[in-house]
Amino acid sequence: MATDYCTPLDITQIEHNFAEINPAMSAAEAMQEANRCLYCYDAPCMHACPTHIDVPAFIKKIASGNVSGSARVIFDANPIGASCARVCPVEVLCEGACVEKTLINKPIEIGRLQRYATDHALKNGKQIFTKGEPNGKSVGIVGSGPAGLSCATYLARLGYDVTVYERREQAGGLDTYGMAEYKMSKSVSLSEVEHVERMGVRFVTNTEVVGKTKDEFDETPWKMIEFRHLISENDAVFLATGLGATNRLNIPGEGLDGVFDALDFIERVKTRDWRSVPLGRNVVVIGAGNTAIDAVTQAKRLGADKVTLMYRRSEKDAPAYDYEIELARKDGIEFLWQTVPVAVGGDERVSRIRVRQGEREFDIECDQVIKAIGQQKMASFFTDVLGIETDEKGRVVVNENLQTSDPKIFAGGDCSNGGKEAVDASQMGKLAAIGIHEVLTGSKVEFAGAVVRTPPKAPLDPNPH
Repeated sequence: MATDYCTPLDITQIEHNFAEINPAMSAAEAMQEANRCLYCYDAPCMHACPTHIDVPAFIKKIASGNVSGSARVIFDANPIGASCARVCPVEVLCEGACVEKTLINKPIEIGRLQRYATDHALKNGKQIFTKGEPNGKSVGIVGSGPAGLSCATYLARLGYDVTVYERREQAGGLDTYGMAEYKMSKSVSLSEVEHVERMGVRFVTNTEVVGKTKDEFDETPWKMIEFRHLISENDAVFLATGLGATNRLNIPGEGLDGVFDALDFIERVKTRDWRSVPLGRNVVVIGAGNTAIDAVTQAKRLGADKVTLMYRRSEKDAPAYDYEIELARKDGIEFLWQTVPVAVGGDERVSRIRVRQGEREFDIECDQVIKAIGQQKMASFFTDVLGIETDEKGRVVVNENLQTSDPKIFAGGDCSNGGKEAVDASQMGKLAAIGIHEVLTGSKVEFAGAVVRTPPKAPLDPNPH
């Protein structure tokens, strides 16, 4: 990579730019905010949370000074509650459903209160849950992201011997490697991994699970283990592999120096070795999902002179949340809607990108292009290598127990739901643990947030006029 692909800013300025956008609450702030809560019965916020955390209960414990008890309520329903407190789209989930959200009132800051409680537990070394009485059964988990961590936690609580396999050097999946640094430091995700590890869960990192090892893989920086060994050595296997590589643009010039995948770019930022992050002066990001927003905002905060987000559809069709797009606007990002990339140009290195708007084609000068157009499904690996069924979109097909077409293999998270939020993956990990336990033992078990009562319909207004 050319030496001028680096930030022009000094480290102090970068640290300021990457300060958390939702800072931690003080004890006084948390107490004051907790006392605003109405502690609703059949609380809408609880139903809006995919893991169905008992929000009124954890907030009430904060208000009463029982912060450790509050953390227990949260982690009971969501083992990655500290990460979700930072990266969840609370604006459209729990806080979006808050009854305090009116024209004159703001919703309870549920996300920041959740962070206050979970941080208190993790920073003080509180071991919320421990491994249950050993039951003599073992489960292998492929992938250590939100779904894998969640499933491992609940299985350990049930007494299973659990081993989690992770290709990367550190566990945590996208929470460790793929979230914008100003949203969450990787130390938060790693502290949750440590909490699960202290429950007796074994993490095998730098190890990829493959269909069959081959000689040409000998030079890879990680070890490999064949899937058949996991099947033979365990009573069940849970697939929490996430999604595959970034989709290709399939346009000329895609292989030029200066074209990057968004997730690779974000991962480099997560190292906090700012000078090693490849950064152009004039950056174009293709895509309009939340990953694209993370890429454009971080490129700008690293010091790029100009950052442009390009999307083939209109703004209203953009997958990113409205508040994420607004954040990018505040950072000075330029937007090109209904614009399609045609070719990347340059002599060995990017110098321009040709685009189409309607019937018109033109060039945009740039020295870096970042692709954020979604990730590939791993359908061929699942069907051809593992022999399990996928649907027409490449997602692993599962039943109500999250069991695949192979009765010994279960799946959850992005590989099964196609790519949702971390909190959705955490819930699937929980449900998978329940399903695995039922299939292996014939016993039903419930965990917090696995089953939630449907709230009653609102009573009719006796005086509608």
